[in-house]
Amino acid sequence: MALQPGDPAPEVTARNQAGETVSPAFAEPTVLYFYPRDGTPGCTLEAREFEADIESFRRTGAAVYLLADPDGTVADAFDVEVQGDFVDRVTFVLADGEVHEVVDADTMNPEGHAADVLEAVEAVAE
Repeated sequence: MALQPGDPAPEVTARNQAGETVSPAFAEPTVLYFYPRDGTPGCTLEAREFEADIESFRRTGAAVYLLADPDGTVADAFDVEVQGDFVDRVTFVLADGEVHEVVDADTMNPEGHAADVLEAVEAVAE
């Protein structure tokens, strides 16, 4: 089971799109989302909606991460299930070093998901 609200945010290190090593502290509002696989309809829709809303997230001071996690290190740190090449669809809203909200595939529709997460981030950022 993935980390839950109130759990401390784990310390993680990963590479960003520029190949740089990043270690987010999760002190500021942060969205970290995992999805099963690039190029599938739901995953593509979800990523495009986050991209379309990125300026709204930035206005709240939030960072948004969809990351490549080829060895599963970050998924393991967040207790996100990985089966073969697929990772569970789950989104974390973090701030103040802890998990504030978790939305998993059982309660999520990729369409409109970014807007729902933005509302959660705005509440955390207040």
